[in-house]
Parts: sequence; C-alpha cells; structure tokens
Amino acid sequence: MYINGDAKAARTYDAIVIGSGISGGWAAKELCEKGLKTLVLERGRDVRHITDYPTATRNPWEFTHRNRMPETFEQANPIATKCYALDEATEQFFVKDADHPYIQEKPFDWIRGYQVGGKSLIWARQTQRWSKFDFEANARDGAAIDWPIRYDDLAPWYSHVERFVGISGNKDGLETLPDGEFLKPWELNCVEKHIQKRVAEAYKDRHVIIGRCAHLTEPKQIHYDQGRAQCQARHLCYRGCPYGGYFSSNSSTIPWAAKTGKLTLRPDSVVHSIIYDEQKGKATGVRVIDTHTKQMAEYYARIIFVNAACLNSNLILLNSTSRRFPNGLGNDSGLLGRYVAFHNYRGNIVADYEGFEDGYFYGRRPTTAFMPNFRNVRKQETDFQRGYMVAFSASRSGWQRALGQAGFGADFKDQLSNPGGWHVFMMMQAETVPRYENHVRLSTTQKDAWGIPQLITAIDYTDNDLKVMNDFLEQGAEMLQKSGCKNIKPYDDHRNPGLDIHEMGGVRMGRDPKTSLLNAHNQLHTVKNVFVTDGAAMTSTGSQNPSITFMALTARAANFAVREMKRGTL
Repeated sequence: MYINGDAKAARTYDAIVIGSGISGGWAAKELCEKGLKTLVLERGRDVRHITDYPTATRNPWEFTHRNRMPETFEQANPIATKCYALDEATEQFFVKDADHPYIQEKPFDWIRGYQVGGKSLIWARQTQRWSKFDFEANARDGAAIDWPIRYDDLAPWYSHVERFVGISGNKDGLETLPDGEFLKPWELNCVEKHIQKRVAEAYKDRHVIIGRCAHLTEPKQIHYDQGRAQCQARHLCYRGCPYGGYFSSNSSTIPWAAKTGKLTLRPDSVVHSIIYDEQKGKATGVRVIDTHTKQMAEYYARIIFVNAACLNSNLILLNSTSRRFPNGLGNDSGLLGRYVAFHNYRGNIVADYEGFEDGYFYGRRPTTAFMPNFRNVRKQETDFQRGYMVAFSASRSGWQRALGQAGFGADFKDQLSNPGGWHVFMMMQAETVPRYENHVRLSTTQKDAWGIPQLITAIDYTDNDLKVMNDFLEQGAEMLQKSGCKNIKPYDDHRNPGLDIHEMGGVRMGRDPKTSLLNAHNQLHTVKNVFVTDGAAMTSTGSQNPSITFMALTARAANFAVREMKRGTL
C-alpha cells in the first residue's frame, strides 16, 4: 500500500501499545510520562471512567431478570457464562462466544473483555508479589527454562506499581509472599480468625493472611490526583467502580497518560499484524483493521509494546509473518505459542462451622483469606512438582437460603431476617508446569470476521495437576477438620483450563534465543524494538494471582525502552 509522506507522518508515533488492559495501560502511562508520543490500540469499544458504567449503582430489582442471565443467553454463550463475574449487570464487559470464535482442539474456556480497559474492569483484583522461590523454581527442579531475572530485579518495580495502584494488605513478614507498599488491610472475620489460629497451632509452615488486593482502603495523595476515592465495600466491582475504589486502566493509568497530552487512544481497532522491515531489521509499525468498516490502516512507531492479553498477543505475533519470519515475528526458535500454562482451580471444599452465632461482619469485603504456597517451596518434597495457594472465606447464610424451600407467612419471613449458620468455602490456586505440548497456533482454514486466522487452543491438564489437586483436597480437609469444621465436603469441579483467566506463556522470557522468545527486558531476541509484557511473557506461572507481576514487568520494560531510545539503540 502506497502512503504519501504527509499521511504517513500523521500516523507515526514514538511508541505503539497494542491493548489497553492492565499491562497496556501501564505501558501507556510510563511511555507518555517519559515524553513519548504514544498510540494505544484497542480492538473493543471505548469505555470512559464513570460515564460508561451503566449498571454501577443499579438496584437488584431494576434488572429485568433480577441480575440473572436468561436461558437463551446461556445457550448462546456456553463459554462466557461459565465466568463467575458475568451476570446481567456485567455482561456488557464480556465478549460473547459468537463475537470472536476460536477452535478448541482441547477444551479451553477463553474469557475475554474487549473494550478500553480490557479485563481490568472485571478482574478479581488480588495482588501478590512473587517470591525469590518462584523465580528460581524452574532452575531448581528442571522444568521449562530458567527465568532470566530474579526477584531482586523486579522488587523495585513491584514497589513502583503498588504505590500508584493502591494495594490493601498487611505486612506479614513471609519469605514465600514478600511484603509490599500497602494501604490499611481488610480484616478477617471471627471464623476466619479462628481458622487462622488453629492452622498456626497445627502447622509451622502454613500461614493464613488477609488477601492483598487493589482497593483503596486509605487513599493517598497520588490516588486523589488520579481522581479516585476510597473503596466503599460494595463489592459491585465488576460493573465498573464510579469511585475508582479499585484499580483499572479506565480509572487510573489511561486518564493519567491522557493528562500528559502525549496519548492517542484508538478503540475499535483490531490489530492484524506487526510490520517488519527486513532492510532495517526491526518492526516499523502495525496493521490495523477497523472493527466496523473492516478497512485496514497502518500506523508506525520506533517501539511497539504487545499487550493484547496472553492468547491474543500470541495470535498477533503468529500472524505477523514475513520472508524473514515465515512462522511468526521473532519465531526463529519455533517456540512461539508453545509452553502455554495456567492456574488449576479444580479443587474446592465446603464445610460448616458451629458456633460464633453472636458474630457477623460489616460490608462486602473485596478480598478473602489466603495461605501462600507451602509445597515444594525450597526443595522437592512430594511426588508432584510445585504447589498451590489456598483461598478461603467464612460467611453466614442470608435470606437466599430460602430459595427452593417451601414456606410463606410472617414466621417464615422472621426466620429469614436472621442470619443462618456459618459456612466455609475453600479453593485452590495451583501452579501448572509449562510444557511444550500445551500450545496455541493459527488455523490454516478458518478466519474470523476481520479475515484473521482463528486461534486453535491445544491446552490440557497433566497427571501432575491431578496430583496437586488431590493433595489440596486432602490437606485442605485436614486443616478444616483441625479447625473444628463439620460436614467437610471436598470436590473436583472438573472445570476446563482457561476458566482461571490466568493463561500465561507462549512468548516466554529466557536467556537463549534457541529456547525463548524474549530477553530479560521483555524484548524479542531478534526484533529488539518489540516488547511483550503481558501474560504471554511468563516463563512459569507461580501460584499467585499474576496481574501485579504483569504490571511490574511492563513498567520495568517501558523504562528500559525509553533509556535505550535515548541512547539511540532503538
């Protein structure tokens, strides 16, 4: 396509960021703050903070179906409706199954949010740093490849991100879950404190803590400067928060970048591929298809950040072919799309607790109790690799316990006006070990509505994952039994991979171009001006919620990129 000089200049920037979610928002913030004229491309519609949260303050009775999805919707969207956060109040932030089809060679539930802000509007907001053990694990037990960085490389960037985001948490002094820059923590309720005490008495290596989450319990000036305010403990977060009480790209990084005057945001822009110039030996721009008109345009920049979310970042790179890279941009190793991993959530336990009838809790706390991984932390101790975090919460039955019950009249209503007994729900969040067989690739026969090859997912559990789950079911039940719980019922929910919404890998970091795609600074080994800093870059998964690590990697890489540009190496 021929473009005259003036037209090309109008579409030329210092930096292009693909995606506006958690990592893309951070890339935009850091690059714009450093003075770079930055274009952010988002395939979905624009969503403006406050203005575009239509259900944020709506009451339950104001929903046509009382906040449940009708059967016709569920039948049309069997994948999307599996997500815990999708209901009548939030469905506008989820991709419907028919809107972007993909091919499941093996069952994989791909949950997506295509709008400005991406899934930062609907994430679970749990934020745990990795420890030194997580970055060393691959080298220690020989799985996948060694990370090219260590905890100390990322620690200052964790702090940098945490101060801006606003993280609620307690300084627990645990080597397995490093402390960060925290605001006032939420509190465990009386039953959770009881379990915390009993677990501490019974096990020396297991620690129950209040979850760390991206909520403003005690806003600082930096948060007020963003236009954000204190979390109201409504726990209606997935609708979009008009207070900015939790972190999202929409409430925080995107507006912050916009205030610099350096940001251009282009929604409704499906990225087709990255343009590679063989003579220059670098990427020069991005091909974009307008969501509505299907017209293609090209935009140009000195550096490109790929932050489309893990699987879409893999898709874009796989579709970025040239004579130099016939199998995808930077893919000399043939490993692009390989070693995709995720978190295993299959194990769950429910139980009852008798007592504390005089105790209750106030508000809707946006986090829960957590226990950092205690399996195979320092050395191999079991017949399975890696381990799992444990999350649990205790609550009392409310009026909803009457659903499906027979009853009516004043006595029935009086009974329901009082809280019922205490119940405990416990779940696992287990690391999966990346393996070559778990991969994504492009279809050679089927394309989407924009003429881009559909993604094929070939991702599955292993025997190791089942062993990890069974260990959790056994250990979790034991911990609840020692805490005095009754009617303990462990179960496997048999969910497909993907429903964790923590997919990682495919464009992994490493030291050797023969075994990885990215170096220690998240640059493609063979295309130095292209950076990948979302989940696709991960070399292993840890057992922690990953978003804070994506943000820290992005901030680190963006600052490195700016330094290299000033030195003239990019």
